[in-house]
Amino acid sequence: MPSSRETAKNRLIVALDYESLPAALRTARRLAGLVGMFKIGKQLFTAEGPRAVKQVARLGAGIFLDLKYHDIPNTVAGAVAAAAKLPGVRLVNLHTLGGREMMRAASSARGSKLHPKLLGVTLLTSLDEYELARVGILGPPLKRVVALAKLARNCGLNGVVASPREASAIRRELGAKFLIVVPGVRPAGAAHGDQSRVATAKHAITAGADYIVVGRPITAAPNPREAAGRILDEIASALR
Repeated sequence: MPSSRETAKNRLIVALDYESLPAALRTARRLAGLVGMFKIGKQLFTAEGPRAVKQVARLGAGIFLDLKYHDIPNTVAGAVAAAAKLPGVRLVNLHTLGGREMMRAASSARGSKLHPKLLGVTLLTSLDEYELARVGILGPPLKRVVALAKLARNCGLNGVVASPREASAIRRELGAKFLIVVPGVRPAGAAHGDQSRVATAKHAITAGADYIVVGRPITAAPNPREAAGRILDEIASALR
């Protein structure tokens, strides 16, 4: 039976938000063995391309390819098919606001329902209710997020990316098998940075998150392994 630390490790995704592959690999190597997955997003992928995925995957952790596809259905389907061929990629995401046909095309493009898991990005955690209203998305973020999560499931997606503040409502409405990945996780008392809808790791897991994504609180810490260990302890305490 896995230890609580091992179980917690499988729930932690560390964001490698770097501008170069050498910098990302330095951090990834320091965290090897503590992390279930590494997230590779637009900055690193734009700078280094698929090589970044291949190099990080060699360290043994899975990859969350965080490119947030949002385009016409055929283009997104092709991108998902290409992502599925990269080594170690377990999670890929796309914007739910791209619409039903785009999400259905992405789901069909995988070839296998198990590889990779597809996540719908609901509303970015950097946006609060005021900023959402300025782009025409009215009403409480919670209501909008749950509606988008239901749409994602109906279009064949495996889960969503949502803020910790909406996780419990999504879990309640969509059940135990629907994946919830929560970014915007910050230790208690830490600065929010450019995130608006945030919570601690313990709160996110208790609210129903399957995975949490942590970036700067770990990668910018003086000792990333110690910082990751503290997050793992929070996750483990929430799972007891």
